[in-house]
Amino acid sequence: MIFRQLFESETSTYTYLLGDEETREAVLIDPVAAMVDRDLEVLEEHGLTLKYVLETHVHADHVAGDNTLRERTGCRVGVPEQSGVDCSDFKVREGEPVEVGGIRIEPLYTPGHTDDSHCYVVGDRVLTGDTLLIDGCGRTDFQNGSAGDLFESVRNKLFTLPEQTLVYPGHDYNFRHVSTIGQEKERNPRLGLSNDRADFLEIMANLDLPYPKRIDEAVPANKQCGRGNAA
Repeated sequence: MIFRQLFESETSTYTYLLGDEETREAVLIDPVAAMVDRDLEVLEEHGLTLKYVLETHVHADHVAGDNTLRERTGCRVGVPEQSGVDCSDFKVREGEPVEVGGIRIEPLYTPGHTDDSHCYVVGDRVLTGDTLLIDGCGRTDFQNGSAGDLFESVRNKLFTLPEQTLVYPGHDYNFRHVSTIGQEKERNPRLGLSNDRADFLEIMANLDLPYPKRIDEAVPANKQCGRGNAA
């Protein structure tokens, strides 16, 4: 499998490219509209044809590149079924794998950061979106987020994966690239096994984070697969 972790610096967003070496089919997960040209260049560099774009959730910090990529490549767009999005070509659901050549992508429904959040298990790795970050997690104070749901999603789904599973997050603000399930269980200051549910709820209730700068633009655009927004 061809695997590339691509970075967008303004919002510290990771986009993931997975490509099958035999069929030359590929999928992009969480593409950013402003980085579409880069993503297409990487696809061309590897001789890949984009089959799918997948979203982990409706993002509040950036506009998605879904529609632009669909217009330019003919790919199909998959968005979690809980997202309230009508522009996608198919709905992402837990228990319904997405296959790209010989690559099998297993969606896990992990609500908490938002009510539509999904993670994607691909062999020995899991792409965790904003649900589980390296030494952290996504905030839960908008888009029907729930700290309690996030705790249950991580503890009852992600932390039941093998400890050697590689964790590739949707963001990192400290230039880190990968963790493991075992590492997050041991040392995640919010969700590690040394903390219980009450500890986590208290931590999340007292984050006092600023309102996301682009949420009023990004969420409506992303409910239209980024339509009408090129940056």
